[in-house]
Amino acid sequence: MDRLSEMDAFVQVIDQGGFTEAAKKLGISKSAVSKHIAALESRLAVRLLNRTTRRVSPTEIGLAYYDRAKTVLKDAAEADDMVTAMQSAPRGALRVSAPVSFGITHLSGAVAAFLEAYPEVEIHLVLDDRFVEIVAEGFDLAIRIGALSDSSLRVRKLAESRMLLVASPAYIAANGMPASLDALPQHRLLHYSNLSTGNVWRLRTTKGQERQIRVGGRLTANNGEALRRSAEAGLGIALQPAFIIGDAVRSGRLVEVLPDYPLETLGIHAVYPPGRFTQPKLRVFIDFLADHFKGMGPDNWPR
Repeated sequence: MDRLSEMDAFVQVIDQGGFTEAAKKLGISKSAVSKHIAALESRLAVRLLNRTTRRVSPTEIGLAYYDRAKTVLKDAAEADDMVTAMQSAPRGALRVSAPVSFGITHLSGAVAAFLEAYPEVEIHLVLDDRFVEIVAEGFDLAIRIGALSDSSLRVRKLAESRMLLVASPAYIAANGMPASLDALPQHRLLHYSNLSTGNVWRLRTTKGQERQIRVGGRLTANNGEALRRSAEAGLGIALQPAFIIGDAVRSGRLVEVLPDYPLETLGIHAVYPPGRFTQPKLRVFIDFLADHFKGMGPDNWPR
């Protein structure tokens, strides 16, 4: 007799309150249950059950063994489920969170291609620039950009995007090109209000020294696309990632400000809840995103 069958019989005797009900639950004879228990006690050389004519109850050792046996049986069932799931076609719904600009400009195209490739998967895409609680809010995956806080969540890096200081040619013609970071406070600065640093831009000189530029311009917005359009309209200088403004720079609608100064490179990550195994629908979606964004470096973002 194998150990898992013995464990299962033992657990069912306790859960069902006796041999007869355990046999019904397992779909075997009462005598077969008795043989499993006898073999288990013989192998362990210990009595696990107290038996009377009216009831069956675990001994002290039996109760401790019961707790561990339940865990082992649960793990074995999950292992079987994992193998079955990995061999089945991905299907079901995925709830995905992403920042608005990245979601509209880049992720939506990837999602469309994924749904074409996997017709049995549904995606509920929620675009929001706020920080979502993945587990508490019921998301299967979130796209997060920038530094990640320590957590138990699982992470896969998809790409990178460099930050750029930009302004329109008309703004530069009217106000001049800043000669250094110290000149920025004299200009109109367009600020992304969801920055973790508040109303401060943390920038570095060509020698690597940090400068903190306090932003007090006439326009703040919680969306990068709105700031890009405002910069193109000549309202001021914006600090934005290449995945939002790369095309505007290449087309000449925006020009880089202080291009020789080193700016932060942001990681773009797929973040998802921890688990003993990843469901096929989520696993193939993450793999699809990694392949879709493969080769997207700090600057080469298309629109």
